Amino acid sequence: MSSESLQPAPALCRRTLLAALGGAGIAATLTACGGSDDSSSGSSGSSESSGSSGEALAKTTDIPEGGGKVFADQGVVVTQPTAGEFKAYSTVCPHQKQRVNAVDNGVITCPAHGSQFSVTDGSVKKGPATSALTAAKVMVDGDSIMLM
Repeated sequence: MSSESLQPAPALCRRTLLAALGGAGIAATLTACGGSDDSSSGSSGSSESSGSSGEALAKTTDIPEGGGKVFADQGVVVTQPTAGEFKAYSTVCPHQKQRVNAVDNGVITCPAHGSQFSVTDGSVKKGPATSALTAAKVMVDGDSIMLM
């Protein structure tokens, strides 16, 4: 047998492993939430085309006046506070980052703790949330509502 002793491979310490896994989880979370931080305001009901390559969400007739519709896959809720005026907000509730899921009677509701937000400007109508929904950008092109 050789006089050299075999050294075992260094063990991966638990702290290093947990830090690596935590970093991967944070990266995945940030990637999943990446497109919802746009803080620009929603668009009015202009029917002019900008030539933009936005994603068509719905027809203007799909959004009820004084109400709205949640587009969960795109992470936005689109509202029509007054005839021909369209606004959009992130579906992420600022309280604990749950997703709003309904629009009824002029309010956008988060099912987690009952926070309610105005369809007009995304402001808090009822807590526990203390800040408004983040505005998203939409525009109207003809009778289509486009996510920018």
